Amino acid sequence: MTRNIVISGGGTGIGLATAQAFAADGDQVLLLGRRAEVLEKAGVPGALTYAADLAEPDQVRGVARFVAEELGTVDVLVHSAGGAGQRERPSGSDDPLDRVAHDWTVNFRQNVLTAALLTEALKNRLAEPGGRVLFVSSIAAYRGSGSGAYAAAKAGLHPYAHDLARQLGPHGITVNVVAPGYVEDTEFFGDTMDEARRARLIGDTVTGRAGTPGDVASTLHWLASPAAGHVTSQIVQVNGGAERGH
Repeated sequence: MTRNIVISGGGTGIGLATAQAFAADGDQVLLLGRRAEVLEKAGVPGALTYAADLAEPDQVRGVARFVAEELGTVDVLVHSAGGAGQRERPSGSDDPLDRVAHDWTVNFRQNVLTAALLTEALKNRLAEPGGRVLFVSSIAAYRGSGSGAYAAAKAGLHPYAHDLARQLGPHGITVNVVAPGYVEDTEFFGDTMDEARRARLIGDTVTGRAGTPGDVASTLHWLASPAAGHVTSQIVQVNGGAERGH
């Protein structure tokens, strides 16, 4: 049976790999992202696209209307949108506190607010029973991220997912989180990775290799399957053993 799959951040990296996995099943996929040109170039067979800033309530309302018109029911909602604010640049004051405020605001907007707004907008359209809500977190939620802002934002997804799981469980809907480690071929790490840092990140694993978008996509794909119907309110780490499960 064809399912309706909505994926934020679906134009690149983990989101794109996840979209390809569902499209290979013959599912109807909707790709969401801020950049229309990226979504259009994604090349996912049969996919619909909708460009929006998911941190803006009015634009999320537009997404909800589009979903209502084009899909109706949402079987799987995957939150892959996020980032550490690489495309955002503070303007105006160089005051250290202004930079902290900017950094933390951008990270929570990109990683938490986007997920919360989209979930709440589509929550009443999730399939009952059988709906799936999946969040992409990060190993940084356990280890930190330098400034702390990105790590704190990703960690903020975890209690939200647990609350949703309790709320939606009686309706036959599961909610889970996947927390990747170092994943190559993503915009997040980009092509400027210092070789020493790359070696250190791979050295942290017990598998001796970097993760791939497909590693994470396969985990998300399984969590959305009937086989994972009794798995909910879990944080699944996909990091080659770099961080042990909690």
